[in-house]
Amino acid sequence: MVDFNDIALFVQVVRCGSFSEAGRRLGMPPNTVSRRIQALEDQLGARLMQRSTRRLTLSDAGREFHDRCAAAIDGLQQASQDLTAGSRVPSGLVRVTAPANFLDFYTPQLAAAFLGTYPQVRLEFLLDDAIVDLITDRIDVAFRGGSGGGSGYLAHRVPVSPTGLFASPDYLERHGSPQALAELASHQCLTTPRQSDYAVWRLQAPENSEEHVEVTGTFAANNTRALLLAAVAGLGIALLPGAIAAADVAAGRLVPILPQYKRRDQSMWVVYPSHRQVSPAVKAFVTSVIKRFEEEMVLLD
Repeated sequence: MVDFNDIALFVQVVRCGSFSEAGRRLGMPPNTVSRRIQALEDQLGARLMQRSTRRLTLSDAGREFHDRCAAAIDGLQQASQDLTAGSRVPSGLVRVTAPANFLDFYTPQLAAAFLGTYPQVRLEFLLDDAIVDLITDRIDVAFRGGSGGGSGYLAHRVPVSPTGLFASPDYLERHGSPQALAELASHQCLTTPRQSDYAVWRLQAPENSEEHVEVTGTFAANNTRALLLAAVAGLGIALLPGAIAAADVAAGRLVPILPQYKRRDQSMWVVYPSHRQVSPAVKAFVTSVIKRFEEEMVLLD
């Protein structure tokens, strides 16, 4: 009979990508890990993975076996945790992936308050504008813009404030505040790098019709945080997500410009690996972040 512990070990090896890393996390010698996986293959009568000096590669049989077993193994582990005394109290490591500027919105002060409320939780952030693989990188929850997580993930849409136009009081004092969208063409506008001489900003007017304006400026960056800092520094007018600009608006470092024009097609998604049950710690953290989104929407309302 196949040992279910060996199946769980196989799932761990796949997620770690090597016998040595799986052994390190489980406190087991790599040669023991390798020997048990080989014994599992012998029992199943199938080669699950190809070994090489550099990496492990799943065979077709190994990939199918992993996909069918991983959710069951995670479910058993979660069931065991739920029956452990105190398991309903949020605890353990929560690995989070989010855009690079996430902590401009969910600030370290908010993280400190959350950890003060749940002292048994640890937070680990992987902040990158690139989309990472939640399963390969052992991510518990992701915050993403766009259209959610795709197949293999569970995703919930979170209402967020629309993207709008912002500038610093210093810039407006020096250059004046535009009174119409077309006037942006004569202002310094902070854009992403472009091949043409100008960028096109498309926004929704109050009657929900779309208007556009061609803008230029002497500063461009491919990162929202850089555009935010440039706007606060008085370099020009920026088109920024309301969630990112909210704190600086509240502090008086930024002022909304032409607030009747918005880009309302923005969304934020909370994404989970579909094979993994959501732990109390992850639920508590997501609730904390969503509360921050709700407060920010009120702030910019």
